Amino acid sequence: MMLEMDMLTIFRALADETRLRILLLLQQMELAVGELALVLDQSQPRVSRHVRILVEAGLAERRKEGSWVFLRLNVTSSGIASARMLRDLLSQHDFLSSDMARQRDSDIAQLEAIRAQRAQQAAQYFAAHADEWDAIRSLHQPDDKVEAALLALLGDDLGDLLDVGTGTGRMVELLASRVDHATAVDNSPDMLRLARAKLEPLGPDRVDLLLGDFYSLPVDEARFDSVIMHQALHYADNPGEVIAQIGRALAPGGTVAIIDFAPHALEELRSRDAHARLGFADTQIRDFMAAAGITLSESSTLKGDPLTIKIWVGKAPVSPVELQNKHADQSPQSLNPQKAQSV
Repeated sequence: MMLEMDMLTIFRALADETRLRILLLLQQMELAVGELALVLDQSQPRVSRHVRILVEAGLAERRKEGSWVFLRLNVTSSGIASARMLRDLLSQHDFLSSDMARQRDSDIAQLEAIRAQRAQQAAQYFAAHADEWDAIRSLHQPDDKVEAALLALLGDDLGDLLDVGTGTGRMVELLASRVDHATAVDNSPDMLRLARAKLEPLGPDRVDLLLGDFYSLPVDEARFDSVIMHQALHYADNPGEVIAQIGRALAPGGTVAIIDFAPHALEELRSRDAHARLGFADTQIRDFMAAAGITLSESSTLKGDPLTIKIWVGKAPVSPVELQNKHADQSPQSLNPQKAQSV
């Protein structure tokens, strides 16, 4: 009877076109209720009523962030058989009628238009503030404290480094002595102009500067020994997608460090400074990393007033072949050059 009641609750929740549209949109990314209202072209109170029904049915989860309420799909984490069935059904869009499929495509296009508009606003903000970017960032927390904490968490040999959202290139400059080669990516030509000037002393053979979007990093898969993202994730409407890109770029056994804000309620940062998200909880970063195949290994908290900085460090799993080679390299013969040469 438990399964039947669960199925009955689910079907009742889905017995409305708007609620089905919401679930199909949540397949794309976590969305604020206000964003759903824009895409669905319905009032926010009406959308909130639909959201309540989906949450009560266990199909979605709500999370408050400042004055915004974000919603995410909940069918992937449930162990209930009916939820798994619904997850599989949603992933096979051929169950939709032709009219509903067209509506889904229209909704996704509208969502992309909203995201593109926000990306343009952020680009304008970066272009207007590029020359003062380091000073703006230091207002949140003194750079020396953040940088000292980061250096303490990272190893001395970072190999090939990818800096996502490099800004003025400060992180590459800071870590230059620990890396073999650095690739710095940013979607702002103005920021890259400043980064190029700052990093010129390192030489062109040590640093590549690339214009690119963090939703589609212009780098090869599994290339980098370490990836860093310093106070850039809060500009992402879909932070999970960004971390998935980082996971794609990270080599087996590689390290990722994300520096950003803990959750806060400074709403003015959305409109004034183009922030898409008001900080991140440890559980959010852990889940984003896990979905990207990365394990959150440690974190550090730098308390501030009103903003607190978090540093999250994650590790990509070592492939079985590399793990076998690592054990071979640590064998007695490999640790004794003279004995190894004589074999």
